[in-house]
Amino acid sequence: MSKSILVVGGGFSGLTAAVEAAEAGYDVYIVEKESYLGGRVAQLNKYFPKLCPPTCGLEINFRRVKTSPRITFYSMAEVQSISGSPGNFKVKLKVNPRFTTPQCTNCKPGEEASTTEVPDQFNFGMSTRKAIYMPHPMAFPNQCVVDAAVAATEEGQNIKAAMPAGHVDLNQKAEVVDLEVGAVIVATGWQPYDPNKMDNLSFSQFDNLITNMMMERLASPSGPTEGKILRPSDQAEPKSVGFVQCAGSRDENHLPYCSYICCMATLKQAMYIREQNPDIEVYIFYIDIRSPGRKYENFYKKVKADDKVHFIKGKVAEVKAGSDGNVILVAEDTIGGGRVEQEVEMGVLATGMQPVGAVSPLPGVKYDSDGFVIPKEGIIPCGCAKRPVDVVSSAQSATAAALKAIQVVRRAG
Repeated sequence: MSKSILVVGGGFSGLTAAVEAAEAGYDVYIVEKESYLGGRVAQLNKYFPKLCPPTCGLEINFRRVKTSPRITFYSMAEVQSISGSPGNFKVKLKVNPRFTTPQCTNCKPGEEASTTEVPDQFNFGMSTRKAIYMPHPMAFPNQCVVDAAVAATEEGQNIKAAMPAGHVDLNQKAEVVDLEVGAVIVATGWQPYDPNKMDNLSFSQFDNLITNMMMERLASPSGPTEGKILRPSDQAEPKSVGFVQCAGSRDENHLPYCSYICCMATLKQAMYIREQNPDIEVYIFYIDIRSPGRKYENFYKKVKADDKVHFIKGKVAEVKAGSDGNVILVAEDTIGGGRVEQEVEMGVLATGMQPVGAVSPLPGVKYDSDGFVIPKEGIIPCGCAKRPVDVVSSAQSATAAALKAIQVVRRAG
């Protein structure tokens, strides 16, 4: 029987579960598909309840991971199979190559030698990156990555020649790692619901219609506009912004459940905008505002008291073209009555939270119809793999999952 624990996912909940189990005396393996740990929180400008930047919470957990002799993590890795039973799970991983070595922490020389330029997915395609890159400024591990697509090409050789000797290794191959663990914690997190699936909102037709996670990157000092919220079409500061709540959530044709975080995320982003421009007008179209708990309710009251933030109770049914790149949000005002067509210089879709399991299920793990993990003995979901939750609730869920995993391991032993 194995007394180690596997955590699948290196986001906020996965990191929390891992350090809690390790500090209780158990060996832990973290498996993360991205080249960095931190998950969605790393992409945020600020998060609740203290409106901290992501460095606030992530750096503490990174330090705990770095200094723990009981934690081993694999980035750019994927689970290929899970078999066995509680206390005796056999897991096969595939670890993909970075084509760099740990001392490769500055990509600039290689970037100058690279000719390939691709959309930067960390910024949701609002900027580009080269074929050698650092995922983001606070990436952990702090190590560059070379795209597999250029590793065997002349461009790859040019990048290697430009970098200091020993920093780039184009001969690296994918590795298969076999683990034996007593319990598996599934912390695979979430992804924004694809806005292109909502035909009535016409996301792809308008340059100045973005998603809530794109707004987070625009507001972030490390984002594509260095924290200045600008219209994608002309890089101008918008004079009006409209938010479309429940874009894909609470909709039987898309995500039938409430995504929990969207209302508070929009209120937070309204504050980002108002802090940057005291004259900007903000319009929030909503079904109802969900602000659970005293702190969140007080925050809602603070935003609502701002006379430049306008709340319209009505679900946006259509987005139309306005003048000069503007968009028109069309809804029925269920309080004021009548049809509303509000033209704004930039629109924001509060897209729903979809569990990663809905699109990339793990082998050996059971899911419900929405893609959330169904717990079973020895396989324990936490965070957004279990249900839609905010960062604070993710940490609580992860701590509970760590305790549950320890109980499984002790019983099996």
